Amino acid sequence: MKLKVVIEQDEAGFYTAEVPALPGCLSQGRTREEAIVNIKEAIAGWLEVMESKHAFDPAQLVEVAV
Repeated sequence: MKLKVVIEQDEAGFYTAEVPALPGCLSQGRTREEAIVNIKEAIAGWLEVMESKHAFDPAQLVEVAV
């Protein structure tokens, strides 16, 4: 899965990372690299929580590419 991540440096010098396609999926790090590692963990956690909230019938799932 590929997702776009917005990384910005805040006033305190930390790097914040946000995934616009996943509401509320945010993280940060002292360095850009740390922010990327942390946002990957946040994405995995976000997806796990969302999947657990919705029971999907595998026969109803369709994969699409855009």
